[in-house]
Amino acid sequence: MNKYIATFFSHYDALTFFSLLKEKGIAAKVSPVPRKVSASCGTCVYFVSDSIVDFRDNEIDVIYTEKEGKFSAVWVNTH
Repeated sequence: MNKYIATFFSHYDALTFFSLLKEKGIAAKVSPVPRKVSASCGTCVYFVSDSIVDFRDNEIDVIYTEKEGKFSAVWVNTH
């Protein structure tokens, strides 16, 4: 399992994504975006999953992984 941070274009998108994860039984929490990461709305969702493939069609701005306090983008919405 990998730990991810998803950022969003709006607070509504973050809450919608959080609800989707909960429905699927995926551990998640809504949080302010870490200062080291830039985001449009200031809200992110931390979640744990084997893959991000199922989530890329949602209104996500960027998905990051975090290792030792450093964030790396693993997927960026190009729409």
